[in-house]
Amino acid sequence: MMGLRLHLCFLALFSTLSISAHGLGPLCLPEEHVALFIFGDSLFDAGNNNYINTITDYQANYEPYGENFFKYSTGRFFDGRIIPDFIAEFANLPFITPYLHPGYHRYTDGVNFASAGAGALAETHQGTVIDLKSQLNNFKNLESLLSKELGDAEAKKLLFRAVYIISVGSNDYAVPFTRNSSIFQSYTPEEYVDMVISNLTFVIEEIYKKGGRKFGFPNLSPLGCLPLARALIPGNTGACKQELTALAILHNKALSEVLQKL
Repeated sequence: MMGLRLHLCFLALFSTLSISAHGLGPLCLPEEHVALFIFGDSLFDAGNNNYINTITDYQANYEPYGENFFKYSTGRFFDGRIIPDFIAEFANLPFITPYLHPGYHRYTDGVNFASAGAGALAETHQGTVIDLKSQLNNFKNLESLLSKELGDAEAKKLLFRAVYIISVGSNDYAVPFTRNSSIFQSYTPEEYVDMVISNLTFVIEEIYKKGGRKFGFPNLSPLGCLPLARALIPGNTGACKQELTALAILHNKALSEVLQKL
């Protein structure tokens, strides 16, 4: 069985991570301050989909979501905290605010751009989620805001020191099966995975151009064993959909290889 593994990609040499939380006010951030920027899908979405025109399937702003920790639904697709919440806590940061949350943001602590249902491919749940490249555009808009608020030099330092975590791919591989798509009549599994990885690589390179050097990527889980995938098996036998898990395995292998090249 394929376990969850986190790829950590350091594109430059850094000293030990030490983080303190500050608001947007100071024009000169402490040298040890590091922000957390979050991209991806429902594993990482902290509530961005609360603020877009979408369907209920891609929102988690109702019970029973959140009942065991927050005691109310926040937009997280869990009954408690999500992975980025635990990372933020470990780094002595507050929970990172969704980019689309109205009102004041503590941008210097980081921003969450993730959107439940999103994929690396724009076609994945198109029109109902914020795909990865659109999340990248939101990040670039934030860069402009940081430059105005902090000045170019401090904004560049913030982006250079920051940690960037990205969880994406599950929806890209699940959609062709849930919608009875004929996509695999046009592409081999390897070619389809290459398209997903190519889009992810583009986003990594664009963040790198803006100063990003520390990246984290979780492996995909055995997708064919998720409840939704099991339900696709005729006869409701409870068996795993092996074709979907095979795509996740191909993705994880390709992701590891491309990160080494980067």
